[in-house]
Amino acid sequence: MRFGRVPVSEAAGLVTAHTVRAGGATLRKGHVVTPEMAQQFAAAGLDDLVAVRLEPGDVGEDAAAHRLAERLGDRSLRVAAPFTGRCNLFAERRGVLLVDRAAIDGVNAVDEAVTAATLPPFRPVVAGEMVATVKVIPYAVAGAVVERACAALPEPPLRIAPYRLERVGVVSTRLPGLKESTIERTLSVLAERLAPTGARILAEARVPHDPAALADALARLDREGAELAVVFGASAIADRQDVIPAGIEGAGGRVEHLGMPVDPGNLLLIGSLGTMPVIGAPGCARSPKENGFDWVLHRLLAGLRVTRADIVALGVGGLLMEIVSRPQPRDGGAPDDADA
Repeated sequence: MRFGRVPVSEAAGLVTAHTVRAGGATLRKGHVVTPEMAQQFAAAGLDDLVAVRLEPGDVGEDAAAHRLAERLGDRSLRVAAPFTGRCNLFAERRGVLLVDRAAIDGVNAVDEAVTAATLPPFRPVVAGEMVATVKVIPYAVAGAVVERACAALPEPPLRIAPYRLERVGVVSTRLPGLKESTIERTLSVLAERLAPTGARILAEARVPHDPAALADALARLDREGAELAVVFGASAIADRQDVIPAGIEGAGGRVEHLGMPVDPGNLLLIGSLGTMPVIGAPGCARSPKENGFDWVLHRLLAGLRVTRADIVALGVGGLLMEIVSRPQPRDGGAPDDADA
């Protein structure tokens, strides 16, 4: 592709690099100059214009963007018609976006003329939501560049993991200072979180803040067919020997990881009882605002395993809100079980 000023008399068949206005005639950038338009510009006294001349083997911006976009996703994504060198991809179903970061980085490293951008990995999406875009910067790109960009994608790097788990069991532990209205609000907030995924609260139990009582409740949820269990403690989890981890292990389950480099959400626990994942929810999960609980909940609902390695990798980007003004427990500004 050659870019530069050309005499109007030689512009027919070329592509305008910028919008051209002369003598009442207007031709927007990216359009082919017809012989008639060239004559009108010349009659209006325009001597030259900035245009693009395609060379053998060049691929137009729209065709190049579309070819690359078709390589990005599987059938869970829809590729829209390209325009002005851009081609967008949309989710065909609700679920969690999976991204091969290395593959996207590889495409963007091929040539400055070709770019691909996506939503963050593991972002919950709904059908019809835009999840990625390909943009070709110039008006055309060498065919060899398009081939190299496509070759960097032997497999589609994007797909939507559909939500698979539908039956959620909830256990709320009680202490004298915890109001029933707080538990009711917590259940309402969780139901609202689950609604976009198609999941629902199958059963809920309220038990004393005691390992044995919690173990019995979790075992009962497992027998009743819960596919995922969420435990809201009356007090935050302070140690692996605390009530919630002890209750999970007392039921015959295991604790995968306690703690999370996401704020709010630091005091989250992830474990399992047989095939049923168990989340020890942090206190911030009682709020409808986004927090680390959402990040783990959506992955599990999509049937994705969440390991300790997955949790510890969340630190970069894990600061979700300003926390300077949060009361400091050790300064006497909040109760000892205040949770992130």
